[in-house]
Amino acid sequence: MKELFQLFLAFARIGGFTFGGGYAMLPMIQSEIVERKKWATEEEVMNYYAVGQSTPGVIAVNTATFIGYKNKGIPGAIFATLGVITPSIVIITVIAAFIRNFLEYEIVSHALAGINVAVAVLVINAVVSLWKKGVKNVFGFCMFLAAFAISVLTNWSPIIVVVVAVLAGTLYGTYSGRKAGKE
Repeated sequence: MKELFQLFLAFARIGGFTFGGGYAMLPMIQSEIVERKKWATEEEVMNYYAVGQSTPGVIAVNTATFIGYKNKGIPGAIFATLGVITPSIVIITVIAAFIRNFLEYEIVSHALAGINVAVAVLVINAVVSLWKKGVKNVFGFCMFLAAFAISVLTNWSPIIVVVVAVLAGTLYGTYSGRKAGKE
């Protein structure tokens, strides 16, 4: 039970102290889960993020669920998931109760603008971290450019972009593996 409570508290800290969604949580997950608690490796977290992004639901919740399940099975998945969502539920409930009273104040709009800037920095930090771990060769760079261009220039569903990237990566890995075996 102690380990389940630790999962809950770790993900409650992550959920309570990161703003901007799942990508903004990546640096804190890296610090708390990989470096401090050692509940997952960097590679596992990146895999959880990739799967979490391509499956229905919120990426942070999916990632917490995967990490909780890896460590303590279904109870771990439940406690980690509850941990990551509880702060948001509490914060949203409090804000919803009082927001109308404060929206007219200019300082509130400035504070929200400051939060937006901080979230943008956290997202850029997550992108740089994902870049370092994901783009390892010319093929990865080309896949990045293609996925970025498709995402920006078309209305394709992100699911299609992910599926096409999976297929391309599989074909590349199969082809490059055969080519290396012949040498």
